[in-house]
Amino acid sequence: MTTIDICEVGPRDGLQSEARIWSVEERIDLIDRLSATGVKRIEAVSFVNPKRVPQMADAETVMAGIQRRADVSFVGLALNLRGVERAIDAGVDEVRYVVVASETFNQKNQGSSIADTLQGYRDMASNVTGAGLRLSAVIAAAFGCPFEGEVAVETVTDLARVLVSEGARDIYLADTIGAAVPNQISERIEATRDVVGGDVILGCHLHNTRNTGFANAVAAVEAGVRLLDSSVGGIGGCPFAPRATGNIATEDLCFLLRNMGYKTGVDVESVIDVAQWAESFFEAPLSGQVMKAGLFPESAKVSQEAAE
Repeated sequence: MTTIDICEVGPRDGLQSEARIWSVEERIDLIDRLSATGVKRIEAVSFVNPKRVPQMADAETVMAGIQRRADVSFVGLALNLRGVERAIDAGVDEVRYVVVASETFNQKNQGSSIADTLQGYRDMASNVTGAGLRLSAVIAAAFGCPFEGEVAVETVTDLARVLVSEGARDIYLADTIGAAVPNQISERIEATRDVVGGDVILGCHLHNTRNTGFANAVAAVEAGVRLLDSSVGGIGGCPFAPRATGNIATEDLCFLLRNMGYKTGVDVESVIDVAQWAESFFEAPLSGQVMKAGLFPESAKVSQEAAE
């Protein structure tokens, strides 16, 4: 059975857009609950300016308070040299960097041009690799920009080439606004692989804004992707993208992959428990569906036993 690695991004990408700011203790509790589910990577914190994203303040305190499991890699987002220095000092296992595939969106998301963002990446990459940490890079809005519209495939592959040349071991193509459809996923995965080679791990970060996220996840897996981001309960969005909604839900994704015959190493029932717990912090129901409907065929067996 082929294994698909899941990176749980709820504690960072999930919470960064929420109006309610979770306390440090609540964030630590969420991460600890998730690390017990079998996920191999957790995007736990972000070392960005808290004035821009107050939901991600106190990253060092969160990292100091979580239970460190040997089988879980804890990821921190950093967008400049200072953020990288903080991430290294805080003891993350992996640093994730982001560049947006459109000039307008990069200005809104990073506050700088693409050229300056790439220079910042060059300035900090050796610090990450020199510290013995994994360096991963995300190409955001790789399938479309909310301000400029369509994004050329060559723009994505050119960015991937630069990111890999400076040491990125993983390249994520992010459908930040949930605009992609399956054939675009497979097309850009293939084009990116042709540029970066087979030794670089390709991943996808998918949002379900237009209800195509799970179809896109299947397309990604069938195109050879073995690393997918998801967020417990489907929480998330992007504070700098209009009308952006949540990530694909971890429990829904793991159910889908499991029933297709893939291994994730994730205990789906445990993730459902975490999703139901997390939902109590929100005024509206979370978007995850499996947490409401239950697993199958397990739910059918329960119904049969109850009928008997």
